[in-house]
Amino acid sequence: MAEPWLRGAIAGVHPITAPFLFSMTQAREDLAQWTASLTADQLWARPLGLAPVGFQIRHIGGSIERLAVYLRGEQLNDQQLGEMKREMEPGASYQQVTSRMEEQMLWAEAIVKSVDPRTWNDLRAVGRKALPTTVGGLITHIAEHTQRHVGQAIITVKVLRAET
Repeated sequence: MAEPWLRGAIAGVHPITAPFLFSMTQAREDLAQWTASLTADQLWARPLGLAPVGFQIRHIGGSIERLAVYLRGEQLNDQQLGEMKREMEPGASYQQVTSRMEEQMLWAEAIVKSVDPRTWNDLRAVGRKALPTTVGGLITHIAEHTQRHVGQAIITVKVLRAET
């Protein structure tokens, strides 16, 4: 099957936000391909000191959610900050981490789909330091950051497989 960006336009989606949606679909598909067969032990293993795949999946979903909060012009709440601090904690099942990530991705996708393209250059502030960015900058960063961590998860899986 062709990669998402080679499957044509997404009906009802403005072309400026479509790449974000392609990126989210690609992340889902790559993660499923590379991680669905992991055992519970492999999900939280740290081969060569690498971050566990379970962390990568949690971090993907959590960072998408946190950045989408900033996209909405809001600040993080205590629950989101707490989840961020617990991303490395082992023990959750594959189903638990992937289901939570999917919830977070769907929530962010709905936000991005609702963005008026005329607001692409509107200012947004990130974090406690209120670092400056734009609506378009946040959307782009969510996509690139997600892909970065998908790649890290894939490398960790490859190392795990090479060790067995």
